[in-house]
Amino acid sequence: MSRILILLWLSLLSVSVFAAETAQQTVADAKVEQLDKPLYSPFVERYVLDELKALRTDMAAQRAELIQMAVDRELSAVDKAVTYATNTVTYFFYLIAAASSVLVLVGWSSIREIKERVHTLADQEINSLVAEYEQRLHAIEQQLSQETRQIEENREKIEATQEVQSLWLRAGQETNPASKITVYDQIINVRPLDVEALTYKADAVLELGEPQWASNLCRQALEIDPDNGHAFYQLACAYTAMEQLDEAVHFLLEAINRSEAYWEQGKTDSALAALMSHPGLEAIRTPQQEG
Repeated sequence: MSRILILLWLSLLSVSVFAAETAQQTVADAKVEQLDKPLYSPFVERYVLDELKALRTDMAAQRAELIQMAVDRELSAVDKAVTYATNTVTYFFYLIAAASSVLVLVGWSSIREIKERVHTLADQEINSLVAEYEQRLHAIEQQLSQETRQIEENREKIEATQEVQSLWLRAGQETNPASKITVYDQIINVRPLDVEALTYKADAVLELGEPQWASNLCRQALEIDPDNGHAFYQLACAYTAMEQLDEAVHFLLEAINRSEAYWEQGKTDSALAALMSHPGLEAIRTPQQEG
């Protein structure tokens, strides 16, 4: 009887769990159907990073192979040169031995002089060969050191690119402006001259109601890239928020001169709503009204 009760209890438990999972799945499907656009699409970025990493790895392997070939050739040349020097010195001593045998009949003083000259010439030749190949080995060491530094720099660039890409993905997922600013600060710490991070940080700062701060960020971006249209557009938003409409019109026109897409974006941007009726934009509105 107790076994039957246990089985019944387990059956009821499994039915309740299945019902709960079905309800959760239904809620999740409903939320997915309500999404207007994907949260993010990291697959393309990840594919590009993987391809870049593979390319850097292949280049590093190719450089290592070329360096190895150069070293092998240098070592082969050194080996041949040492063999040639050894044979030359050996033949030279054979010649000296033959000459010495002849000069034995002349006297010991002449043999002594020849012996001293032979030692002197041999030392000079060996020292010259040693100095030459020390220079060659030093050049090879410098080349290897340079290639090693280049490989290390490439590795650091790849790691920095991967870190920045990950931070951009995080910034795209954040909905709180303060959290976005924190992520943009991390990107700027990795790449201090990242103009895009500065301008997007200015956009987040505007959402917090800090137009002066946003203006300073945009001007920093323009110091790095004086032709950046997004920086001019954010300056127009900042000056509109500070109710300095003449300056805002000037910066918006600068942005539109670099890309007409900023005009279409500005017409629907709530940050520029107070600017759309300004007389300074009449020249832009009139051709569209005539069309």
